[in-house]
Amino acid sequence: MMRPALRELSPGDRDRLTALLGERWGSTRMVSRGRIWEIPEMSGFIVEDAEGWVSYGTYRIDGDSCELVMLDSLREGSGGGSAILEAVASVARSAGCRRLWLVTTNDNVHALRFYQRRGFVLIAVHRDAVTQARRTLKPEIGMVGESGIAIRDELELELELEL
Repeated sequence: MMRPALRELSPGDRDRLTALLGERWGSTRMVSRGRIWEIPEMSGFIVEDAEGWVSYGTYRIDGDSCELVMLDSLREGSGGGSAILEAVASVARSAGCRRLWLVTTNDNVHALRFYQRRGFVLIAVHRDAVTQARRTLKPEIGMVGESGIAIRDELELELELEL
């Protein structure tokens, strides 16, 4: 059996990524801090094995910061998400970034645990940011998420990078 392998997202992956995003998230768009990002147009990584994609993630670099825009694991606990996180951090360091950051929603307790266990620190709560984004940018954002928690706020986490 093929061991999971990490590779860069390629143009040939866009159709698969678009279908997967629609199936799992209902949209190819992601909102972060009042801006919409088209996930299939971004740089990213895939972890895959003989059975297919294990995890995928996208990022964007802006000055000395790198935002992890999307990280999703189809088979949690496989190490795919961690491998992508490490790859994005490596790209960010190579680009001279001093921080890797991300936004998740207040309902996503699983992500909070995952990122904090990997050294990320909660640096901001953007109260009602999701409520506002649902009204003005992305009406398809659900009202209720994990564990029946109302989706309302953006939580910003950061990992300081050593060059």
